[in-house]
Amino acid sequence: MDKMPAWADVVLIPLISLLLAALLSALVILGIGENPIDAFKLMVDGALMRSSGWGYTLYYATNFIFTGLAVSVAFHARMFNIGGEGQAMLGGLGVALACLYVPWPHWSLAILGSSIGAATFGAAWALIPAYLQAKRGSHIVITTIMFNFIAAALLNYLLVNILRPVGAMDPATAQFAEPTHLPTFQDMFSTAAMPLFRGAPANVTFFLALLACVLVWLLIWRTRLGYEIRAYGWSQTGANYAGISGTKIIIIAMLISGGLAGMMAVNTTQGEAERLILNMTEGAGFIGIAVALMGRNHPFGVLLAAILFGFLYQGGAELALWTSIPRELIVVIQALVILFTGALDNMVRMPLERLFLAMRRKEG
Repeated sequence: MDKMPAWADVVLIPLISLLLAALLSALVILGIGENPIDAFKLMVDGALMRSSGWGYTLYYATNFIFTGLAVSVAFHARMFNIGGEGQAMLGGLGVALACLYVPWPHWSLAILGSSIGAATFGAAWALIPAYLQAKRGSHIVITTIMFNFIAAALLNYLLVNILRPVGAMDPATAQFAEPTHLPTFQDMFSTAAMPLFRGAPANVTFFLALLACVLVWLLIWRTRLGYEIRAYGWSQTGANYAGISGTKIIIIAMLISGGLAGMMAVNTTQGEAERLILNMTEGAGFIGIAVALMGRNHPFGVLLAAILFGFLYQGGAELALWTSIPRELIVVIQALVILFTGALDNMVRMPLERLFLAMRRKEG
């Protein structure tokens, strides 16, 4: 018998952890001489109460959905993929090559080609750590971290020496052709009578991220491969006894994970910058770890956690703009969320388990 209902594990524990993180964050804000209630109101107003704020919140959330799903898929196979940042960088290279060198007639075809390019390059960058884990026993955490730095150095070299247009000063590619530009939320939902999402970078890639959530859910819980991934994650010995190849699961799970991380670049490179720039990942590969932890590695939980972190990013920008609170405080809040949802999970879980067990005894 489970110690607590499934809904409590999925909803109640993350919610309590989030409230504890918010309480400590409020104390930090008080410590620097600001009013935490006013700060929270400003974050909500800047991130949620205007369509432009929602546009930025969902733009950030789109990045975190892809990287959160990437971490989740690997985690179901008991692997900790910390290489989302590097895989997204190489995904950006795939997007750039698809948009620069293929004459797409329309964005609907361009996003298909760039998605394939992003997923292919991201998966290829995850393949080497996956092979080293499966065949050589190299720890996936160490190899994926190292590959983040290699990806950054490689992208820097390519942008400075090969892909940078002649005469340009900044390390970036040329602007993508007009037919590859993705429609923004402003293009899709704004009218002359009601202008919405003005200036916000949210674009059609958000719906691609929602589709990715559905496809990952179908993969993990409705396919034989997904069952094998979860079985291997629960017990490697049991999975091997049942005839499930550990080598195959490690490589396939990491290819899918890397492909999802790479697809984040469609949003930042094709959807927002419309060219490949050096800092296109903006740390989203690492935020994806927190998103996956808070979302309990379930696509719906990842979606909610990604929106929360999108809110924190946009709300933090509002705080830095209108108050003396530094934007780095948002990093502190994110760290507290990660601390309570990850490292201190049992601090919340164990009292709740005792509470639900006591309630069951009374009912019995």
